[in-house]
Amino acid sequence: MLFVLYTDGVSFMLVRLFPLLLSHHLHPSCTRSARQTFRWSLGRGAAASRGLRSMEPLQTAQDPETPATKLPPTPAESSAEGTSPAKANTAGDQEKTVAGLLPGETVVKEGKAAICFPSANEVFYNPVQEFNRDLTCAVITEFARDLLAQRGVKIVVPGEKERVVVSLSDETNEADAQTEEKNGAEEPAVTATVGEKCENGLRVLEGLAASGLRSVRFALEVPGLQSVTANDFSTKAATLIARNAQYNGVSHLLQASCRDASMLMYEMRGKKERYDVIDLDPYGSPASFLDAAVQAVSEGGLLCVTCTDMAVMAGNSGETCYSKYGSVSIKSRYCHEMALRIILHSLDQRAGVYQRYIQPLLSVSVDFYIRVFVRVFTGQVKVKNSVSKQALVYNCVGCGSFHLQRMGRRTINGKHTKYSAATGPPVGPECEHCGQRHQLGGPMWAEPIHDLPFVQKVLSAVSGNPSRFGTSKRIEGMLSMVTEELEDVPLYYTVDSLSSTIHCNTPPLLQFRSALLHAGHRVSLSHACKNAVKTDAPPAALWDIMRCWEKANPVKREKLSETSPAFKILSTEPSLEACFTVREDANPQSRKRHLTRFQENPQAFWGPKARARSCGGISSDLQDKRKKCQNKRKNQITDSSQLKDFPCKKFRQGSCNHGDKCCYSHDPERTKEEKME
Repeated sequence: MLFVLYTDGVSFMLVRLFPLLLSHHLHPSCTRSARQTFRWSLGRGAAASRGLRSMEPLQTAQDPETPATKLPPTPAESSAEGTSPAKANTAGDQEKTVAGLLPGETVVKEGKAAICFPSANEVFYNPVQEFNRDLTCAVITEFARDLLAQRGVKIVVPGEKERVVVSLSDETNEADAQTEEKNGAEEPAVTATVGEKCENGLRVLEGLAASGLRSVRFALEVPGLQSVTANDFSTKAATLIARNAQYNGVSHLLQASCRDASMLMYEMRGKKERYDVIDLDPYGSPASFLDAAVQAVSEGGLLCVTCTDMAVMAGNSGETCYSKYGSVSIKSRYCHEMALRIILHSLDQRAGVYQRYIQPLLSVSVDFYIRVFVRVFTGQVKVKNSVSKQALVYNCVGCGSFHLQRMGRRTINGKHTKYSAATGPPVGPECEHCGQRHQLGGPMWAEPIHDLPFVQKVLSAVSGNPSRFGTSKRIEGMLSMVTEELEDVPLYYTVDSLSSTIHCNTPPLLQFRSALLHAGHRVSLSHACKNAVKTDAPPAALWDIMRCWEKANPVKREKLSETSPAFKILSTEPSLEACFTVREDANPQSRKRHLTRFQENPQAFWGPKARARSCGGISSDLQDKRKKCQNKRKNQITDSSQLKDFPCKKFRQGSCNHGDKCCYSHDPERTKEEKME
């Protein structure tokens, strides 16, 4: 037990030892009242620590297994002493910070947050996903602005000036400007700022919080929040979340929780207990959490989901993708956009079980993961539309042409809507262009994956306040490309794959886009792929343009096999005369302005990090193995003597008959090390 005496000597407060309380709270047999006691104690404990800034650090009774710890000075304390947390880089501040950390811990700073993080891999953290966290803060801020305005609350974002709508086109919409002025004239009476609790604000849940960095940033950077629940199944992670909440002075907003994320969301399915925002960013697939998430989010609430299992969603394991998401992924050039549509299909399918449906706000493919932001609504009538929003995709294995087949058909006749089965298929047994077979993928979401007016609001807020996020330039470039995409055209082609099919050199992107525009078709780029071309032109028109390009840049027909797709495609004369003169509208505004659209690799080994382990640590052997496997196909071994550096797999299985003549190593120690890796 710990007694804390206020400076006036009149009242005192009884506080339990924090680690002991947390371990009691995390016990599986803990009751609901115990959880409420933990949340109350956490908030009161943080308030007590803020009220005792002028006193010495609290001394706790020693637990035999828990060493006494001293938290580093919080950013709030630093600012109270006249020092900005962003400027706490002097030698004196560093000495104070290091002195207060646990052995092996470091301070990680991102945005306005500074968290204590163990150097061992006990709690997961990937610094490359700062873009993910920045974008989430920006999206939730605009979502809060729209939702709280209906509740009579106006949010105030630090550094934000008068709202100016950013348009990539030169034309201005006077109707939109008048609407903005009208909305600005009716200002709500209540204002909400960052770091303050708003009684009518949003209730946010981060289901898999790890270190709690994302939740701490929500509390420090997103205004209009009532509470933030940071949950993680790991006791070490939950302890770290609570410490980081106290360290950043947001314990009045942020509550640490150590529960199974699905069970926590299932318990909050009641209409009065649902969360306004649920953020799921798991290590790998979020499939096991989606059913609970679509039930626990409030009416019109925001659901943010990240998927990092891109090998499954991009076509390497179609059967695994079906077991997780109810859709078959296929290997194709458009695999990243198809992955976005697969997760949207899975969300809509699971929501439909409970008479709910989704409305995508923003869906992006970034680096090694995908991220979707959707709103969830309830409506039995609109749920019937879901079948007509899904589609199967027929993909030719020879030339890459694809066709969509809707799962259902909806016919609107005045006030009446008729639903019927779809008719098909849209293709024959063989591809009409190259004669090869088709692969069948899906079902997937075939409707728009973005809400362009909402994306425009987020883009305007980020471009108008660039100092708010460290990745503002990349967010602006990404969202600018999103606003330029053809929203009613699913999937895309790539210019290099079209050229590779007929074995000719690749036409410049602007010339190929201009040829489509001259032919009367719409065309845009895609944020998911650098060389992507989204167009409403049928595959026949694309191959006619490529035939015209091949005539100006001929290939050696005698070297083409008569059964190859290139031979059959080039054997047909084009039905149109393509014009490759570059048009002004072929170059999009985001490209003209040289925005950061496709970022270079930020650092070495920047991809998915290793899974957090209870014992912590990433072995140096693993890093050495990763370096050894880098460019293994480019730097092929030419000297057979170098093979002795690699263990013999057959020897490890006991089936190698070569003995000492084997070109691989039969060293038992090396084989043992390979097994450990």
